Amino acid sequence: MIKMENVNKFFGDLHVLKDVNLEVAEGEKLVIIGPSGSGKSTTVRCMNFLEQPTSGYIFIDNQQLTPKNRTKLVRSTTSMVFQQFNLYPHMTVLKNLTLAPMKLHQKSKKEAEETAYHYLDVVGLRDKAHVYPATLSGGQQQRIAIARALCAGTKIILFDEPTSALDPETIQEVLDVMVKLAGENITMVVVTHEMGFARQVADRIVFMADGEIIEEGTPEHFFNNPESERLKQFLGKIIR
Repeated sequence: MIKMENVNKFFGDLHVLKDVNLEVAEGEKLVIIGPSGSGKSTTVRCMNFLEQPTSGYIFIDNQQLTPKNRTKLVRSTTSMVFQQFNLYPHMTVLKNLTLAPMKLHQKSKKEAEETAYHYLDVVGLRDKAHVYPATLSGGQQQRIAIARALCAGTKIILFDEPTSALDPETIQEVLDVMVKLAGENITMVVVTHEMGFARQVADRIVFMADGEIIEEGTPEHFFNNPESERLKQFLGKIIR
């Protein structure tokens, strides 16, 4: 579903991604981990051209992503859940969920609302349909953001550290929703520091450091038999 070929990204003189090559299969749950500043978020943001690579190629569903086709191709295939929830504060939860399906995908109001209520049930927040985002906790807002991504009906959902802005007490409610989603035939790419989630959900884990992919493998390999010293050092610091 996603392929990155020799992707480099510079911000000025800072070389953030260095010849990144990565493939994500349809339905795969890929988790990207690594220290801060390793290029994880930039990698996932390049997958939908929120950040355009300086060089290299991105393919989505076997189509090369370009500045010209970005809007149409990304909207039809990819949704994203951000660190900050990016909900429209002046719209109710229901309107946040139905806006894109109606405006971008020409769904009727009835159809869009039926879909919205279905995914509000999935994230356990049907009773919040007519409130405004400011009245919700951070965990509830992120669950609404996940429901909004699901309402788009895309094959791919990208998650950029979806729990990093949350209070520790609300992180688990968001992770529980994501674990539930992992049982669906949705391609998921998740940048996270939550090692328990990675161990439970990932088909494959990628470890990045200094803008490069250092190691990748199954959760069993990752946590039981890491090969690179850099990965062993990283895991030693975050797993006690």
